Amino acid sequence: MSSRLTEALGQLSQVVGKVPPESTQQAVGYPSLFLLVALGALVPVVPTGAVVSSAAVVAFHQTDPWALLFVFLVASFAAFLGDVTLYWLGQRGVGSKNGSKWLAALRERAAPDRLEQAQRKLDEHGVMVLVLSRLVPAGRIPVMLACLLARMPLRAFVRGDIPACLAWAATYQLIGILGGSLFAEPWQGVLAAVTLTVVISGGPALWRRMRKARGSRSQQA
Repeated sequence: MSSRLTEALGQLSQVVGKVPPESTQQAVGYPSLFLLVALGALVPVVPTGAVVSSAAVVAFHQTDPWALLFVFLVASFAAFLGDVTLYWLGQRGVGSKNGSKWLAALRERAAPDRLEQAQRKLDEHGVMVLVLSRLVPAGRIPVMLACLLARMPLRAFVRGDIPACLAWAATYQLIGILGGSLFAEPWQGVLAAVTLTVVISGGPALWRRMRKARGSRSQQA
């Protein structure tokens, strides 16, 4: 009995050993990338930019010539699907007398000054503001809320969100390619890409908080 079990385990290890590591990474990585980016578009618990950059680093070190293209397509489609779903849920809140928890969450995540600026830009440039909203740190939610309050149709939002998601995915993928090209080991490139992404996304918000703190101190003085 033990000899048969040993033989079976040996055959199983040979079968597993024949599976290329890249195939395993792709089978797990692409669905994980899609789920994390789509979830991050709905709920701000996932740093989606860092996820895309890390996936681009791993794809850069693979031998598959289509790996980077797949990362770009999966990330952009997941971001688009998450944006459209969140906008649709927000529209239901705008059209309802009692609102909705999704619309309330959007209001909580959009600072009043950023919302006012987004509304002004929306009046001046229309749906083209959506393209820049995903490239500016913390700019997506105020612009989306401005579109909701302006009663922009879902079809018009989709037209502006498609190039926005494509530009967003390309930008963070370039960050990952840069990190992957500077280091020989993938984990080093992932660390560099995540650090750079965090600095880019969190730097402006930190700078604004520091300016507000200095302004309040000067007023008190």
